Amino acid sequence: MDKNGALGFIETYGLVSVLEAADAMCKAADVELVGYENVASGLISVVVRGDVGAVKAAVEAGIKEASKVGQIYSSNVIARPHADIEKIVAKYVIDW
Repeated sequence: MDKNGALGFIETYGLVSVLEAADAMCKAADVELVGYENVASGLISVVVRGDVGAVKAAVEAGIKEASKVGQIYSSNVIARPHADIEKIVAKYVIDW
């Protein structure tokens, strides 16, 4: 998958809602789950990558489903991110 296609992010309050977001994102479109980050005060972010249309659809689906079980703090889609953004995204990568 093209690493610079698009990146999608959802940040929620709590593990249950971020898991719901990640599940919905992966089911809704052909995206790769990059990873997640647990930050302070219960905020958890999930990151996906793929082509722009798929990432947009995935983020929309993730927001819809996660908001049923928790609060969404923020979301974003970056189309064609700059190559240096990979340095930041690399810290989210899950080693399966």
